[in-house]
Amino acid sequence: MSDARALLRGAGLSPKKSFGQNFQSDANITNAIASACVHDDEKNATVVELGAGLGALTSLLAARASRVIAVERDRDLVPLLRESMKSLPVVEVVEDDAQSIDLAARFANAAPPRVLCGNLPYQITGKLLGIATRNAELFDRAIFMVQKEVADRLRASPSTKDYGALTVFAQAAFDVTIVRTVPPGAFFPPPDVTSAVVAMTTTRPPRARETEAFRSLVKAAFAQRRKTLRNAWRALGAEKIEAAANAANVSLDARGETLDVEMFAKMASFLERT
Repeated sequence: MSDARALLRGAGLSPKKSFGQNFQSDANITNAIASACVHDDEKNATVVELGAGLGALTSLLAARASRVIAVERDRDLVPLLRESMKSLPVVEVVEDDAQSIDLAARFANAAPPRVLCGNLPYQITGKLLGIATRNAELFDRAIFMVQKEVADRLRASPSTKDYGALTVFAQAAFDVTIVRTVPPGAFFPPPDVTSAVVAMTTTRPPRARETEAFRSLVKAAFAQRRKTLRNAWRALGAEKIEAAANAANVSLDARGETLDVEMFAKMASFLERT
């Protein structure tokens, strides 16, 4: 695998803090990510890689999948990426922003399994996870590198300290597992935190539809964790909430962290009917 430091130095570039660039530099970890993205028996897979960087993961994906769309927004890196991928006909390099990319267009007519992956910049991790959950029907799995504390929140159980709104939104659409943890030394430059690779497998049908009612209930329930649901949901309409809670068999004296995804979905369903 090409050394990120040497490639950047040769091009007169350095990692951009404004883009949250931390390049993977451990071959074993990059191989593990590629294997999680595309399994050995999935030669027809289509992969959209967000933030392809210098192509360390891209080249491994190209050896496993029938099509790889490598998305990179850094216009200084795009020429380097295109040059390194020019001998790999299955790779299409796209200059675009992961925060605004049209995933429906990129996965249109794609052969399954359809995989979304990427090393998510820490400052926009929440936004990109939100995009993934809202577009979960477009792909079969997402493999992301995130902060370890975010990974813990994604796979948390009700009534634990890590369980929150992010957990509910993610588990409404995905089964979440941690593939492996990744130390800071596996990156150039090394970040200040431990990271983790998470596998998010799309559930069909989803555990919950991310409707306006569902989003409102979840966000309000965790806005102030110590509040009871009665107080947290008061602004949504006390009478409507009381009726929906009775129908869904939800105690308004409980706190939001005690409800699993399905209970939030029940509440949203009954709230929409009142």
